[in-house]
Amino acid sequence: MDEMLKRLNEIVSILEKGNVTYEESVKLYEEAGEITKKCLKELSKQKGKVQIVKQDVENFVMEDFEI
Repeated sequence: MDEMLKRLNEIVSILEKGNVTYEESVKLYEEAGEITKKCLKELSKQKGKVQIVKQDVENFVMEDFEI
């Protein structure tokens, strides 16, 4: 995911400079859209994992013990 975010930043930089043709801009915009979809899909997976861990922690019962 880090590589995808790095590429998104590169695309933003390129587009902000404005040194590309219209066709190149469209291709970069499409690439950014595909990367964004992949990132959102990965984040969705991770969210599910975090929720499972959170439920496990909430269900954890600590027993009292004497020292």
